[in-house]
Amino acid sequence: MTSDESQDAIAYQISQLDDPVIENRHHAILVLAETGAAAVDPLIRSLSATIDNDHRWYRALALAKIGVPAIGGLITAMEKNTDREFRRYAAAALGEIGEPAVEPLIVAMASDDRELRGYISKALCRIGKPAVEPLTKRLSDSNEILRSCATLTLWQMGDTGLPSVIDNIHERKT
Repeated sequence: MTSDESQDAIAYQISQLDDPVIENRHHAILVLAETGAAAVDPLIRSLSATIDNDHRWYRALALAKIGVPAIGGLITAMEKNTDREFRRYAAAALGEIGEPAVEPLIVAMASDDRELRGYISKALCRIGKPAVEPLTKRLSDSNEILRSCATLTLWQMGDTGLPSVIDNIHERKT
């Protein structure tokens, strides 16, 4: 298959994410996940261009199923695209990818973009327990923004992350 044919096949599968027949949408997600890295940029562009949240959901789900190859592209796109709905669905995809996304998300959390940090925090909260230890390590980070974001994210995790914050406070007192 030539590069153009491959891109056409990816574009077709992305268009299937809007099909009214749910089985066709689910099949497209599977095909795009199998396609892997080659589908990431077209899916991110499509996620960015889509205004319907149902359609965004299926693009985000396809990106989550691709997994690790989608992490860098999603974070970069979130840094560039300030649309709240885009960021919300991109963060959901990163949260679904799970543990492999933790460190790249924490690094991106040092951004000056306050709103972006909020979406990154939501992704980390969605990941949950696998994010606790890496966030806990950042509670004493020299970067004040990262330290504060790690604290707030652990706090938002409730019972999952709060004990780390409390332990850190007790350690500083002793």
